[in-house]
Amino acid sequence: MTETKTTAPVEKVHKTDEEWRAQLTPEQYYITRQKGTEPAFSGALYKNHENGVYHCVACNAPLFTSDTKYESGSGWPSFWTPVSDHAVEEHEDNSHGMRRIEATCAKCGAHLGHIFPDGPKPSGLRYCINSASLNFEKAEQGEKAK
Repeated sequence: MTETKTTAPVEKVHKTDEEWRAQLTPEQYYITRQKGTEPAFSGALYKNHENGVYHCVACNAPLFTSDTKYESGSGWPSFWTPVSDHAVEEHEDNSHGMRRIEATCAKCGAHLGHIFPDGPKPSGLRYCINSASLNFEKAEQGEKAK
Protein backbone atom coordinates (compact mmCIF):
# COMPACT_ATOMS: atom_id res chain seq x y z
CA MET A 1 0.00 0.00 0.00
CA THR A 2 1.36 3.39 -0.86
CA GLU A 3 1.11 4.83 2.63
CA THR A 4 3.55 2.20 3.98
CA LYS A 5 6.43 2.66 1.54
CA THR A 6 9.74 1.37 2.79
CA THR A 7 13.06 3.12 2.29
CA ALA A 8 15.48 0.26 2.94
CA PRO A 9 18.00 -0.38 0.13
CA VAL A 10 17.51 -3.51 -1.95
CA GLU A 11 19.91 -6.47 -1.95
CA LYS A 12 20.90 -7.13 -5.60
CA VAL A 13 20.47 -10.45 -7.44
CA HIS A 14 23.18 -11.39 -9.95
CA LYS A 15 22.88 -14.29 -12.39
CA THR A 16 24.61 -15.29 -15.60
CA ASP A 17 22.88 -14.99 -18.93
CA GLU A 18 22.61 -18.79 -19.02
CA GLU A 19 20.91 -18.82 -15.61
CA TRP A 20 18.37 -16.20 -16.73
CA ARG A 21 17.65 -18.14 -19.95
CA ALA A 22 17.07 -21.35 -17.97
CA GLN A 23 14.72 -19.64 -15.50
CA LEU A 24 12.61 -17.46 -17.81
CA THR A 25 10.38 -18.24 -20.79
CA PRO A 26 11.67 -16.91 -24.14
CA GLU A 27 9.19 -13.98 -23.96
CA GLN A 28 10.12 -13.16 -20.36
CA TYR A 29 13.83 -13.31 -21.23
CA TYR A 30 13.36 -11.08 -24.29
CA ILE A 31 11.50 -8.45 -22.28
CA THR A 32 13.36 -8.50 -18.96
CA ARG A 33 16.93 -9.17 -20.11
CA GLN A 34 16.93 -7.74 -23.67
CA LYS A 35 14.65 -4.73 -23.02
CA GLY A 36 11.91 -5.96 -25.30
CA THR A 37 8.24 -4.98 -25.30
CA GLU A 38 5.14 -7.10 -25.66
CA PRO A 39 2.51 -5.92 -28.15
CA ALA A 40 -0.03 -3.46 -26.73
CA PHE A 41 -3.27 -4.96 -25.38
CA SER A 42 -1.78 -8.49 -25.46
CA GLY A 43 -0.43 -9.01 -21.93
CA ALA A 44 -2.08 -11.41 -19.50
CA LEU A 45 -2.20 -8.80 -16.71
CA TYR A 46 -3.40 -5.83 -18.76
CA LYS A 47 -7.05 -6.33 -17.76
CA ASN A 48 -6.36 -7.84 -14.33
CA HIS A 49 -8.60 -6.23 -11.70
CA GLU A 50 -7.89 -8.59 -8.79
CA ASN A 51 -6.64 -7.30 -5.44
CA GLY A 52 -3.01 -8.21 -4.79
CA VAL A 53 0.67 -7.56 -5.44
CA TYR A 54 2.63 -7.54 -8.71
CA HIS A 55 6.10 -9.09 -8.39
CA CYS A 56 9.14 -9.17 -10.68
CA VAL A 57 8.96 -12.32 -12.81
CA ALA A 58 12.76 -12.71 -12.60
CA CYS A 59 13.44 -12.35 -8.84
CA ASN A 60 9.98 -12.19 -7.21
CA ALA A 61 10.59 -8.76 -5.65
CA PRO A 62 7.33 -6.91 -4.93
CA LEU A 63 6.97 -4.00 -7.37
CA PHE A 64 3.39 -2.67 -7.47
CA THR A 65 0.08 -3.14 -5.68
CA SER A 66 -3.35 -3.36 -7.22
CA ASP A 67 -4.47 -0.20 -5.43
CA THR A 68 -2.03 1.83 -7.58
CA LYS A 69 -3.03 0.18 -10.90
CA TYR A 70 -5.30 2.12 -13.23
CA GLU A 71 -6.66 1.97 -16.77
CA SER A 72 -4.43 4.24 -18.84
CA GLY A 73 -5.67 3.09 -22.25
CA SER A 74 -2.05 2.49 -23.31
CA GLY A 75 -2.37 -1.28 -23.74
CA TRP A 76 -0.06 -2.21 -20.86
CA PRO A 77 -0.63 -2.52 -17.12
CA SER A 78 -0.18 0.98 -15.68
CA PHE A 79 0.56 2.06 -12.12
CA TRP A 80 0.96 5.51 -10.59
CA THR A 81 3.64 4.48 -8.05
CA PRO A 82 5.74 1.44 -7.06
CA VAL A 83 5.27 -0.48 -3.81
CA SER A 84 8.31 1.24 -2.24
CA ASP A 85 10.83 3.97 -2.96
CA HIS A 86 13.49 1.33 -3.68
CA ALA A 87 11.47 -1.20 -5.72
CA VAL A 88 11.98 0.33 -9.18
CA GLU A 89 15.02 2.09 -10.61
CA GLU A 90 14.87 4.73 -13.33
CA HIS A 91 17.31 5.04 -16.25
CA GLU A 92 17.41 7.44 -19.17
CA ASP A 93 16.58 5.60 -22.41
CA ASN A 94 17.38 7.30 -25.71
CA SER A 95 16.76 4.24 -27.92
CA HIS A 96 14.45 4.20 -30.95
CA GLY A 97 14.90 7.95 -31.51
CA MET A 98 12.98 8.81 -28.33
CA ARG A 99 13.88 10.16 -24.91
CA ARG A 100 12.18 8.06 -22.26
CA ILE A 101 12.71 6.86 -18.71
CA GLU A 102 13.21 3.09 -18.42
CA ALA A 103 11.85 1.29 -15.35
CA THR A 104 13.88 -1.67 -14.05
CA CYS A 105 13.56 -3.95 -11.03
CA ALA A 106 15.90 -2.57 -8.38
CA LYS A 107 16.73 -6.06 -7.14
CA CYS A 108 17.71 -7.85 -10.37
CA GLY A 109 17.81 -5.18 -13.07
CA ALA A 110 14.99 -6.70 -15.12
CA HIS A 111 13.52 -4.36 -17.72
CA LEU A 112 9.91 -3.67 -16.73
CA GLY A 113 8.80 -0.92 -19.09
CA HIS A 114 8.89 2.88 -19.07
CA ILE A 115 7.75 5.79 -16.92
CA PHE A 116 5.83 8.71 -18.43
CA PRO A 117 4.76 12.06 -16.90
CA ASP A 118 1.09 11.71 -17.92
CA GLY A 119 -0.30 9.67 -15.02
CA PRO A 120 -2.98 10.47 -12.46
CA LYS A 121 -2.57 12.29 -9.18
CA PRO A 122 -1.02 12.12 -6.70
CA SER A 123 2.22 11.20 -8.54
CA GLY A 124 1.37 12.37 -12.06
CA LEU A 125 3.40 9.39 -13.31
CA ARG A 126 2.45 6.39 -15.45
CA TYR A 127 4.55 3.29 -14.89
CA CYS A 128 3.77 1.50 -18.16
CA ILE A 129 4.81 -2.11 -17.45
CA ASN A 130 5.00 -5.27 -19.57
CA SER A 131 2.77 -8.08 -18.25
CA ALA A 132 5.51 -10.59 -19.11
CA SER A 133 7.84 -8.91 -16.59
CA LEU A 134 5.35 -9.45 -13.75
CA ASN A 135 3.85 -12.22 -11.65
CA PHE A 136 0.64 -11.47 -9.79
CA GLU A 137 -0.06 -12.69 -6.25
CA LYS A 138 -3.74 -12.42 -5.45
CA ALA A 139 -4.56 -11.17 -1.95
CA GLU A 140 -6.64 -13.39 0.33
CA GLN A 141 -10.33 -12.54 0.18
CA GLY A 142 -10.99 -9.49 2.32
CA GLU A 143 -7.26 -8.74 2.63
CA LYS A 144 -5.79 -5.52 1.25
CA ALA A 145 -2.73 -5.66 -1.04
CA LYS A 146 0.44 -5.34 1.08
